[in-house]
This record gives sequence, structure tokens and C-alpha cells, in this order.
Amino acid sequence: MTNTPCFKTLLSVFLMVAGSSFAQMTPVGTWHNIDDKTGETKAEIKIVDQGGVLSGRVVKSLRNDPTAKKTCEDCKDDRKDQTIVGMEIIRGVKVEPLTEFLWAGGGKILDPENGKEYTVKMVPKEDGQKLQVRGYIGPFYRTQVWLRAQ
Repeated sequence: MTNTPCFKTLLSVFLMVAGSSFAQMTPVGTWHNIDDKTGETKAEIKIVDQGGVLSGRVVKSLRNDPTAKKTCEDCKDDRKDQTIVGMEIIRGVKVEPLTEFLWAGGGKILDPENGKEYTVKMVPKEDGQKLQVRGYIGPFYRTQVWLRAQ
């Protein structure tokens, strides 16, 4: 029975669906970040995996505000005065070994509008269609929920 073409096709489809569902439970991909204060969609962020370490760049501005900042004047590191579109804002994020679907590992996220860098934790939600992004400075934190770009 297991050698029938129908069984093999069904098994292949099941594995492909299961694999794609699991693959969505990762921060890797393209996201629309939503401002936690205004609810405005601000930018498109692309997160990539480079050998188990995640990084993310602003690939497109989605703001309609012509007075919005274009460069990071307040950044303190190598990103000072860089153009925000194209800037790496997520660095050094790794999966937490004992926690399912939590990425942190001491990684950092930068808010290019104010130059502040936060320790970051990212958790995919709703089958990977949303990403909870929480930035910490000491005991204080900000949380945003990003939406997976279609």
C-alpha cells in the first residue's frame, strides 16, 4: 500500500504543507512594521538568516509624511548619518535554544528615528503572519506587532 503513487503524492503534499507552515514560524521574511503609538505602517523590513544569526534591513519606506526623517542623525555607531532605507536595524538575533519560536540571543534592534538601540526578542504569532517585536532597555520595553508582507 505504501508503494502506491497516490500514497507517495499525498505524503509529499503533507510534508510540503507541514514544512511551509513551520517555515512561517520564523522571523525570516519581509515585514511591515506598525508604529506602536500611531498604528501607522512605517516601513518594510527584510529579515534574513545568515548561518543561524538573523539580521534585518529597512528595504522601503511606507510613510506618506514628506517631513519624516531620511537619515539617522542620532545613531551612535557605524549607522550615524546613514540613509534609513537600506540600513541594517536588526543585528545578532539567534533562536533561543530552550524556547520554541523565540528569537533573541542578545540581538539588538535600532529605532532609526531616535537612534536608540534595544535588546530585542521576536516571537512569530498567528501561524507566522504576525511578529511580536519587543525592544528592551533594562526593565523598560516597547512592543510592536509587525505584519508579514504578502
